[in-house]
Amino acid sequence: MTAPLDPPVPQAEPISTEPRRGVLTEERPDLRTSHGDGDHERFAHYVDKDKVVESAVMGSPVVALCGKVWVPSRDPKKFPVCPDCQRLYELGPEGRRKEWESRNQD
Repeated sequence: MTAPLDPPVPQAEPISTEPRRGVLTEERPDLRTSHGDGDHERFAHYVDKDKVVESAVMGSPVVALCGKVWVPSRDPKKFPVCPDCQRLYELGPEGRRKEWESRNQD
C-alpha cells in the first residue's frame, strides 16, 4: 500500500522592486462640512430615517436638522444629542419651517 501524496506547496513570487502596474486609486472628495469648533463630531444628530437607510446602502451623505452634512459611520447611541438638532426637533415641522424662513430673510 502506498501513502497519499501531499498537496503541492504554492511557490511565493519573488519580491520585485519594480512599481506595480494595474493598481487603481480612487480619490473621493471630502463631503463633510466643518463647523470650526469640532463639537459637531461629538454629537448624535437628527436625520430623516429614510435618508439614514439610503446612506447605509448607497454611502451617500445625509443632512442633519442642524445643517451638518456627513456620511454616518458611528453608533449614535454612544453620543449625546446635538443641542441644535434637539432644539429644532422640539420646534416641530411648522416651527422649523418658520425658523429656516427667517434665516433666509436675513
